[in-house]
Formats: sequence, structure tokens, C-alpha cells
Amino acid sequence: MYDATTLTDAAIARHTVSRAPAILPLSLCDLTLRFGDATVLDGVSLDLGPTGCTMIMGPNGAGKSLLLKLLHGLIRPSAGRIDWGGHTAEQAIARQALVFQKPVLLRRSVAANIDFVLKARGKSAARRQELLDHVGLSHKAAQPARLLSGGEAQRLALARALATDPEVLFLDEPTASLDPASSLAIEGIVNEARVRGVRIIFVTHDMGQARRMADDVVFLHRGRVAEHSTAAEFFDAPRSAAAQDYLNGRLVV
Repeated sequence: MYDATTLTDAAIARHTVSRAPAILPLSLCDLTLRFGDATVLDGVSLDLGPTGCTMIMGPNGAGKSLLLKLLHGLIRPSAGRIDWGGHTAEQAIARQALVFQKPVLLRRSVAANIDFVLKARGKSAARRQELLDHVGLSHKAAQPARLLSGGEAQRLALARALATDPEVLFLDEPTASLDPASSLAIEGIVNEARVRGVRIIFVTHDMGQARRMADDVVFLHRGRVAEHSTAAEFFDAPRSAAAQDYLNGRLVV
């Protein structure tokens, strides 16, 4: 089983961010996304600070995954502004990584998946072993990535994301289809990244996961920010009716 304590104190010290990431804070102003006549994100305004773990929650169709794709530059907004600390979108995107719900891996070995990213980013191949150790996949290094289990494949996707030394790590329901042990392993890796100073922006439907990991919660409803508050405030005293219904297990449409 993966051990979430595998990262050594020396490795943590070597990769700890000693200052606020340069592309943060993040500010969104009236961000809107339309597909034809349908408005799927409607005037989203939001400010996120330089540290911590933000959970993005809400019912299906609220626009959570689309918001991540907009922030990571995979799609362009119809209107509004994204400000990454005064940097251009290209500069900001180069300092981010995104992990999807379904891992996207190369059809080659586990080790070669890591090597590809390290080479593309001009980083030393010597980091490969450290990354594989960190996610508990050293013993699978020579195995084809397509033969990994779901949890192992997601840990490899995380290792590839961390190989870029991101300042911001986006996660789009990375544990949605995993068993509890695999989910716990993923949470351990993400929490260690957060401790090292990586800014985490995480979409989840898992209430328990959000309670365990969130510093703050952005609750989306019908493409709008219905609520943005600290995790304690959100779970103990949600202000919006939609969030209250969601937390109480009632259907939210």
C-alpha cells in the first residue's frame, strides 16, 4: 500500500516554496462562458489567495470542470477577465498542472511517462526516482502504464503533474472512481504538495474529502458563485439556500 509519508524531510526542504507563488493571487472578474445560446458560466467573480486548498463544489452541471479548464487555458472565456497576478495567460499556464478524473497517460512504461515530462520541461532525469518513490510506484517503473490499476494510474498522473514543479495544481475529481484506499493515497500526495507550497484548486463531489482537505470552498450553482467562504463556515453555517440543500442531501437543480 502507498505510504503518504514517503517524501523525506530533505526532499520536502528541497522543493518547498519559500515565497508566495508569483502567479498568485488569482482574480476573476465577470467570467462568462457561452456555448451557443446556453450560458454555462455566468459572471463569475472570485479572488483566491496564494496558499491553501480551495474546493470547488456544487451539483452536476454547475460549471465546476469548465471553470478549471478556463483557468488552465484549455478553453477561452466568452467574456470577463482572469488575472494571474499581473502575468500573461501563457506565463501562468506554464506554471500550472491539471489532473483529470480519468488519467491521461502515454502508451509507454511508467518510468517513461515521467521521463517525457522531465525532458519536456528541461529538468534532470535524476528526479524520476524521487517522484516514483513519492507516489509509491518505484516497483512498477518498467511496467506499461496502461496495465496499472485505476488508483496507480492516477498516482502516476499526479507524479507527472508534480514533475513540472507547478505553482498551482488543478484537480478535477481525481478520486471519483477510486476505492477508499486509493482515494486516501491521492489525498496524501496532494496534501504533501500543499505543505510544500503548491496552491491546490480541487473539484470534488465527496463531502468527506472536502471536509478533510479544504481551507475554503467555492460553491457553484447554475454557473454562478453562490457562496465562497472558509471550509468551517461553509460546512457549519452555509449562507445560500442552494448550499444548504446540497449539504442536507436534497436535490439541487
